[in-house]
Amino acid sequence: MGLNFKKNKVFVSLIALVIGLQSCNNFLDIVPENVATIDNAFTLRNEAEKYLFTCYSYIPQNGNVSFNIGMLAGDEIWKNNIILPNTPSYQIAIGTQTSGTVYQNVWEGNRNGAGPGNNYPIYEGIRHCNVFIERVSNTNNVIDLDSSERERWIAEAQFLKAYYHYYLLRMYGPIPIIDVNIPIEASTQEINIFREPFDDCVTYISNLLDTAAEKLPEDIQDATNELGRITKPIALSIKAKLLTMAASPLFNGNPDYAGFIDSKGRQLISTTIDPTKWEKAAAATLAAIQSAESVGSTLFYFPQNQFNLSDTTLTKMSVRQALSERWNPEIIWSNPNSQTTNLQQLSMVPLDPDYTHTLAQKILSPPLKIAKMFYTRNGVPMNEDKTINFGSDTDLRVGDEAHRYNILEGYRAARLHFDREPRFYANLGFDGSTFYKDDSPSRSDEDTWVIRSKFNDYAGSNAGVLFNVTGYYIKKLIDRRMSNSSQNAYRPYAWPEIRLADLYLMYAEALNEVEGPTAEVLRYTDLVRERAGLNGVAESWTNFSLNSAKFTSKEGMRDIIHHERLIELSFEGHRFWDLRRWKKAADELNKPIRGWNFFGITELEYYQIRNIEQQTFVAPRDYLWPISENSLLRNPNLVQNPGW
Repeated sequence: MGLNFKKNKVFVSLIALVIGLQSCNNFLDIVPENVATIDNAFTLRNEAEKYLFTCYSYIPQNGNVSFNIGMLAGDEIWKNNIILPNTPSYQIAIGTQTSGTVYQNVWEGNRNGAGPGNNYPIYEGIRHCNVFIERVSNTNNVIDLDSSERERWIAEAQFLKAYYHYYLLRMYGPIPIIDVNIPIEASTQEINIFREPFDDCVTYISNLLDTAAEKLPEDIQDATNELGRITKPIALSIKAKLLTMAASPLFNGNPDYAGFIDSKGRQLISTTIDPTKWEKAAAATLAAIQSAESVGSTLFYFPQNQFNLSDTTLTKMSVRQALSERWNPEIIWSNPNSQTTNLQQLSMVPLDPDYTHTLAQKILSPPLKIAKMFYTRNGVPMNEDKTINFGSDTDLRVGDEAHRYNILEGYRAARLHFDREPRFYANLGFDGSTFYKDDSPSRSDEDTWVIRSKFNDYAGSNAGVLFNVTGYYIKKLIDRRMSNSSQNAYRPYAWPEIRLADLYLMYAEALNEVEGPTAEVLRYTDLVRERAGLNGVAESWTNFSLNSAKFTSKEGMRDIIHHERLIELSFEGHRFWDLRRWKKAADELNKPIRGWNFFGITELEYYQIRNIEQQTFVAPRDYLWPISENSLLRNPNLVQNPGW
């Protein structure tokens, strides 16, 4: 849907000046190429559809590690300091962001250090949505557009407008609401608008999503031409995410924001806890689930193939391919504007001496603490399992027959890599681990690919600047069809913005806050665990946890659901935002980033823990993005976020 744009001097919006983007003297509206004026853009259906795709084109490319803020700005994925220099998200992760240099600055539409052509001005996208809605709502325009399609297109633009406001709200907290574009003749008083209180923003976005959902199709009928277009389940899912965020501790009665008041004297984030927010979140998430399931959404299970794969491999492939199998029934919203070839290339590890390191660059490196986050084979955290002693982190163990589908038999690897849950082996690669793909040399999961990653090995760190800094590799992001070919090595997939598993765990979280650990809470959590090859929460904790009654309290079940989300949605960019809304970021993002000694040649050298970085997260400052100093100077009615 990407379009080329050109400048147009007929229609000029002052919305840029309103929010402090740039002056009205040099900000010109942009319209699809070959359209001379805004009026011409809405004469006939063909040109109007191009303008609708202009509105779509501002959706952030979350399948790109440089755009998906959650991938590199937190603690889930690390990289070396040479490749992808000055990546804005990575600069946030290492603590260099200031109000003078705002990284991933979507408020103003620049990303600082990303280079030309790599910006995503979200308010500009909102402005285009407003233009589209205004013009297409007038039935004197686009005269060859029938009424049902007109309603649908308007609803799509309404959704996009709501989504862009949500995207900004999640980053900045209270934002200016741009419901209509301000005309060129507006006064200075009208231009210098205010940030609206957070709860008012939530209400506005929620109502707009409801309005859009009423007119959006339940599903896509013309899959050839319309996959990726917005549907009712997508709109309801974003509403669920919006209301869950609003109900979470960061925005629901947070005492840290007691002094967060604008020049009108308005409290911008309420410091009073409102339990009904969780009720609204639970209801909205259930509605999204029911809408998605009504058109066939289910959790993805990888089918048996002609190679008669083991149950172990089938479970791992179900976990991996739930993300990368194109348009599978678990994916509620994929963004076809964001393909994943480069993401896979940055994640892939060489599996053979014939692999070139430029094809499999392996630079995206999960830290040791993320590896330890996954459950044991019994479905409970490592530090809670009363039946397994993992010993010291640097202890080693020899691969045995019981682990042969996960670790090469006879190979010595870290003790903590044994006796882990299927998602550990599905998500992560490491020295001695197997890596089944369609091109397995044995044509099965017996004697399949194995990673060897000590310094001098084919997957090691002796390949110039293309090296992994922790000794862990992200298998989850790699589609099973990847092949060691200089052409078409990767089968790109549209980035999944929302999966059904996300909604299931979100519903369990919200319902637990309302009712405590009911059977319904356990059911939706267990649906995700079952696909991951685990027993249910009650059975696992009762039989294997040192805290066997943990799941029987609201607080205990809350911790379990949080942990489940971090595992199930790992490497998809969710952890970064979840840690914030739960107010856990100050705990997690002040821990060191550690990994194995990637310079090690022998076992003794390699299996030493190396400190890579000491992260710093300042609370409450770092929970919200700063507004740039330039924006504050241009619009004196804006107030800065606390701590900046």
